[in-house]
Order: sequence, then structure tokens, then C-alpha cells
Amino acid sequence: MYHGKAGRKLGRTSSHREAMFRNMVTSLIKHESIRTTDTMAKEVRKLADRMITLGKRGDLHARRQALAVVRDRETVAKLFGDLTERFRNRAGGYTRIVKVGYRFGDNAPVSILEYISDEKKKEKAKPKAKAKKAE
Repeated sequence: MYHGKAGRKLGRTSSHREAMFRNMVTSLIKHESIRTTDTMAKEVRKLADRMITLGKRGDLHARRQALAVVRDRETVAKLFGDLTERFRNRAGGYTRIVKVGYRFGDNAPVSILEYISDEKKKEKAKPKAKAKKAE
């Protein structure tokens, strides 16, 4: 019976699914945002958050574990450098899923999976005072 099995199969073989998740996580780390279907985004989110946690650990074993998934040294360097510093004080919830509509062709629900940006960098600008009318 299929009681309590974690994860979705997504209509793929296990090797195809694993390779797809690795590619999607690599693209997410490189570009910090990817567009995919809702169910794939929900599955990739788990692995993406786990990669940030490895980056925050920062030791050699964590780097090797990340390389086992990502397999691109420049991307792992970005993960252990820029992304780790961005999420240093955050205890989880590193990604956001934004639903953007439906895909043309098969009407599949599409989302954008992205890393949450640093709130300190994007402080809301103070609203400008309205310009007085010249009379």
C-alpha cells in the first residue's frame, strides 16, 4: 500500500525525477528564480531549502554533499558565499512560490520559485510628498 510516502512521482522514473530536481536546483541557485509548474515547484522547494541549510553549515562535508546534488563548482561557490550570507539570520523559509497563471497548451498551473530577497536591501522607499501646483 501507498501509506505515508513522502514526495510526488510526477509521472517520471526515479532517475529522471532526481536528475530533473538537480537541474532545477542548479538553475535556481544560478538565476535565483525559475518558472515551473506548481507541483514541481513544491518538490524542488524542499531540496532548495536543504541546499541553503548545507551552505549555512559551511564545512567541507556540507560542501561535498552540496556538490553531490548540484555538480557545478561555480554554483556551489555562489551557494556557500552570496546566498549563505543573505540567509545567515533566517531560520528556514528561504524560498517563495508565486502563482502566475496557467501554461498555454495543457493549462497546467505555473509558478515562479524564487529565493527571498534581502529585506535590508529593499527597504521601502519613503513616499514622496505631492508636488504643489504652480498657481
